[in-house]
Amino acid sequence: MTALSYAARDSLTMLRRNLKHAQRYPSMTASVVAMPVLMLLLFNYAFGGALGAGIGGMSGGGTGGGSGGGGSDRYIDYVAPGIILMAATSGALVTAVGICVDMTDGIVNRFRTMAISRASFLTGHVVGSVIQTLISIAFVIVIALLIGFRPDATPVEWLAVAALLALVTLALTWVAAAIGLMAKTPESASNIPLPLQFLPFMGSAIVPTESMPDGLRWFAEYQPFTPVIETLRGLLMGTEIGDSALIALAWCAALTVGGYLWARTAYQRSAKR
Repeated sequence: MTALSYAARDSLTMLRRNLKHAQRYPSMTASVVAMPVLMLLLFNYAFGGALGAGIGGMSGGGTGGGSGGGGSDRYIDYVAPGIILMAATSGALVTAVGICVDMTDGIVNRFRTMAISRASFLTGHVVGSVIQTLISIAFVIVIALLIGFRPDATPVEWLAVAALLALVTLALTWVAAAIGLMAKTPESASNIPLPLQFLPFMGSAIVPTESMPDGLRWFAEYQPFTPVIETLRGLLMGTEIGDSALIALAWCAALTVGGYLWARTAYQRSAKR
């Protein structure tokens, strides 16, 4: 077997290990999935009427795709893409905590004494977390559909949505892996990624950026998640995408490369402690 074959085999072993951990201890995954679902229900049922009416007034009557029967019906079509992205950001918490637990419990030191690929530890964690997060995203989409979300995307557009969400999840997972390696305790590892979960709210997830004050509007328009949200919304609801897709892909590539290099460097430094 070649070195690449050994690395792939060891990474697959680590992937099975992480997926078994997720099956045996589902509470972390369940709590992370619960947050975007609760946010979806809260903004749709508690605030949907007022926010939907406001957005409809700004756009001259509706955000597209809704039944047109009321503000809440229109608003679920606006807010759902942002909450779906929030499900992707929530997965970062599981990654950071899982890696930090392995680091602090000493299991990584045992792995380093074994004849396994050094890259397999991080690869197994990242791939496992991506799979879990994508399953969580699918669950949130199902809930959104059940409460009235009505996208008009074609099969090709749904494939594009899945690809974009996979890229975003991969990028955030590598960033979270680096955070888990740098954190001193699992508690700090669970707190550091929290801004990632709520950053979509500082973009166009809940309301259009045009409704924000100038300073906040500038931040909302140029932060990483707004172009992703606008691309998802355009693919799902047929709204204008413009250059948001290219910007979203550029952010995904930058975060993936930056997160990977940061995680690899942190993992190498941890071996010298």
